Amino acid sequence: MTDQREGPADQLADQKVLPLVVRIERAAPPERTDALEAAALAVLSLLTDPRALEGEWAEAVRSWGNGRIRKVVRRARGAEWRRALDLPGITVTHRTAEVRVHPPIPLDAWPRDLARLQVSGTDLVDSAAPGPPEGGETVLWINPDLSMSAGKAMAQAGHAAQLAWWAGGEDARREWRERGFALAVRTASPEMWAALSGMDLPTVRDAGFTEIEPGSRTVVADAPWLRGEDFRPAGCGPSRSS
Repeated sequence: MTDQREGPADQLADQKVLPLVVRIERAAPPERTDALEAAALAVLSLLTDPRALEGEWAEAVRSWGNGRIRKVVRRARGAEWRRALDLPGITVTHRTAEVRVHPPIPLDAWPRDLARLQVSGTDLVDSAAPGPPEGGETVLWINPDLSMSAGKAMAQAGHAAQLAWWAGGEDARREWRERGFALAVRTASPEMWAALSGMDLPTVRDAGFTEIEPGSRTVVADAPWLRGEDFRPAGCGPSRSS
């Protein structure tokens, strides 16, 4: 299933974006994989927060979710990070990484304390290769043929987690949430990517605003219930541009 939601620039005036802020202190930057997984967890935390379901964020989240689910990752440290904490949002701490997700905002109306944060050049490394995913985790597999900054990859991991959540039925969602949204982000081998591409799994196709070509497949979400291992599939795996 494909849902491109592309349109001319003049149709993007009312578009909303989901801000994600990753804490990167000079002396102790997070591991890259931790940051990618934290971004995915932050998106899931927002989608299931009462404020996003029926509270003060609900209208903004619905409007954003009906659009292009665009996400922008910015980095902060020191006083910048503390100012981000003062704004409405949710902070996720995952091993070495801290990521704060804020409710969706208009693309051209960022709060000052977020607008002043750097968006480009966010790059991180892993001190050691991450191990294999644990059994039963939802695995967000990154395209091995693409080169993405950490910030770009974080946004793509967030998209994939969101598509996996949407693709789950009530039982699958409840089980996943009770397990703390167990997930892993890994880069697929070329052979695995080829196999995943032939399966009916949620796939992120990038809109091409930054770094990579429009339509590039960036991440495939391989959830247990979509393979029928723990749950029956809720439907076909969607494909969504970001």
